[in-house]
Amino acid sequence: MTRTAQPLHISDLTEFARALHRQLPAPQPTHLSLLNMLARAAGFQNYQHLHAETAPAPADPKRVAAALRVFDARGRMIKWPSKTALQQLCVWGLWHHLPQTPLTERQISELLNDWHLFGDAALLRRTMVERGLVRRTADGSVYLRGSPTQPAEATELMRALVQV
Repeated sequence: MTRTAQPLHISDLTEFARALHRQLPAPQPTHLSLLNMLARAAGFQNYQHLHAETAPAPADPKRVAAALRVFDARGRMIKWPSKTALQQLCVWGLWHHLPQTPLTERQISELLNDWHLFGDAALLRRTMVERGLVRRTADGSVYLRGSPTQPAEATELMRALVQV
């Protein structure tokens, strides 16, 4: 008989361990021992290893500061950065201005032109599509804002730009 995998999403492992702890017969393992057992069952060395692997990477303040230098006091992109990693971070600063509604190529270009000063909306559109920040139909007539996972630096950059 084949076994069907049952995915289990646990939003808070500590609460899960406490609930499991209450159901175990005596003698009960300590809370930390139980967390370690659960982590090992998931393929990690211990709870600390699980936590280190699953915790989001903190934002690098130097990268965020470098990206902020690409924007003016009004939050508009002044220039296109030469480094690819910085380019990929900076387009997040434009992404948060895009509406959730479908846009034509002309509409998205006009919107991007409002938020950058170097006059290359096509470059920005292409980069956003390549990074998954924007999706477009096969014929390129309709653009939709994507919902990718934001890196920590992007979240910090957008937070700083909103305050500008």
